[in-house]
Order: sequence, then structure tokens, then C-alpha cells
Amino acid sequence: MEALQLSLGIVASLVLVALAFDFMNGFHDAANSIATVVSTRVLTPYQAVILAAAFNFIALFVFHLQVAATVGHGIIDQGVVDHYLVFGALVGAIVWNIVTWWYGIPSSSSHALIGGLVGAAVAKAGTWALVPAGLLKAIAFIFISPLLGMVLGALLMLAVSWLFVRSTPSKVDRWFRRLQLASASLYSLGHGGNDAQKTIGIIWMLLIAAGYLGQEDPVPIWVIAACYITIALGTAFGGWRIVKTMGQRITKLKPVGGCCAETGGAMTLFLATALGIPVSTTHTITGAIVGVGAAQNVSAVRWGVAGNIVWAWILTIPCSAFVAGAAWYAARLLFAPAH
Repeated sequence: MEALQLSLGIVASLVLVALAFDFMNGFHDAANSIATVVSTRVLTPYQAVILAAAFNFIALFVFHLQVAATVGHGIIDQGVVDHYLVFGALVGAIVWNIVTWWYGIPSSSSHALIGGLVGAAVAKAGTWALVPAGLLKAIAFIFISPLLGMVLGALLMLAVSWLFVRSTPSKVDRWFRRLQLASASLYSLGHGGNDAQKTIGIIWMLLIAAGYLGQEDPVPIWVIAACYITIALGTAFGGWRIVKTMGQRITKLKPVGGCCAETGGAMTLFLATALGIPVSTTHTITGAIVGVGAAQNVSAVRWGVAGNIVWAWILTIPCSAFVAGAAWYAARLLFAPAH
């Protein structure tokens, strides 16, 4: 009985750490949902985070758990998962999120988590513990999601420019100030749907490894609700350091551009979530903003800023993997029972 209670205490502690990551994911990625609608002054930051948080939670009722299944079973072999590995993966992701948040770099919480899983699994069991198909799919979308966001954002911007060619700038602005409320809501819906499921996948993986669930058991309702509520709370607190980078430093946006960027980004997120692919909302909206800027004028995009962001994307998985591997080793050293 004592061993069960100890095991339950460890599992409960790791669930809380996972929810802390989920909260930080919402906090860190709040800018992705609100930067465009804030930078175009359609909403104040306070109004924008409340809108984003509400739609993060509403996503619970919209999306199936394909992304959670990929994270829980499709990145690393379930057979190597234990509480040390989950701890290492979460520490790797959380540390990288804190570093990039502190410096105002819009990096990916999603890929930090994937890097954490990879680093802890390789530290424990070597590269055989990785599931190549799922991992390669996630890595491929590091490039595909921003490119798709960029193409869709640019096409939407060009289509709008053609449709409203005879309209006055003030009329266009008035229309798209209203439409941007809808596009921001859709993007926040996609953000909640894809990102909350990553933490659901981690907790699901943990509960199976700890013996509280079988391999074929569904995710408990309390896990799903807790993850969606937590990411919404994180978004409500907001990652203000990153808002300026996303909203103004890449390219100057007007409501029409903000609406096209958010719509293109939301379409990308909806597609990825339906396919069960954990993508970065940061990469997606950055690509869409670049596409909108380039559709108007290639020189309107501050490519130096965009280039610095790309470097953060490239470094995210290896850096979080290294920290996760070190955290796994430290946890084994400090907490493993003596034989």
C-alpha cells in the first residue's frame, strides 16, 4: 500500500509539472493569438487575451484527440517511458520556454516538448527508443507549417486586394476591423486545439507507464478538461514580452493584413490538428505574417528579424533535448532507489 501511495504521489507531482508546462505554453504562446489583433489596435491587450483564452477552452468541444495520440504514442516508444523520462522531458521543455520567453524570442513550446521527449528517451535507451515516422512528421512540419501559413496568408492578402480594389482604404479598414475579431477567434481555437493536446499526450503516456491506464484505454475526461482549462489560464495571463516582436517587428500590419494572417494561420492549424500533427503555433503565425507582408511588398518584411526567429526554431529541439537528457540523468542520480 505504501508503494502504491508513493507511486501515486510521484504521478500526481508529475501531472502538476505537466500542467505547469501547459500553463507556460499558453503564457508563452499568447502572443501568437493576440499579437496581430493588438498590433492593429482592433482590441486592447486585455480584451485580446480574454478572447484568446475563451477560444482556447472552447477548442475542447471542437477537436478530436489525434495530436494527443501522436505525442503519447508516436514520438518515442511507450516501453521506455517512466517517471524519470517524463520529468526530464518536461524540464527540458520548460527551461527552453523560460529562456526564450525572457529574451522575447517567439520559439515553439511544441518543439521544445518534442525535443524534451527525444532527449530524455535517447539519454535513457539510445536512438532505438524513437519512433521515426512520428518524429519525422513533426520535424517536417517545422518547415511545412510556416511555409503553408505564408502561402495561405499571401494568397488571402492578394485575393482581398483584388476583391476590394475599388474600395476606399477607410471602408476596407472598417470591414476588416470587424472581421479580425472572427479571424483572431479562429486562430485561438486552433491554438487551443493543437497545443493543449500535447500536454494531454504527456499525461496519458505517464498514466499508462505508471499502470493506472492500459495501452488501449481512452484518456480520462479529467485530464482533457484540466489541460484545456490550464492552457486557457496561461493565455489569459499572456506573454507580453513576445507581442511586440510578433505584431510589429516582422512587418507593420493593418486590420486587413492581420485578418489574412490569422485566417491563413488558423487554416494551417485546423489541418494539422485533423491530421494529428503537433505543430508550432509560433511558426505558423510567423509564416502567415511574413506572407502577408511579402504579398504587399517584399521590402515590407524585416527579414533580419525573421531570420533570428528561424535560428530559434532550428535550435529549439536540440537545446531542449540536451537539457532534458541532463535532467533525466540528474533525476536518476538523485531519486533512484539504492540497490
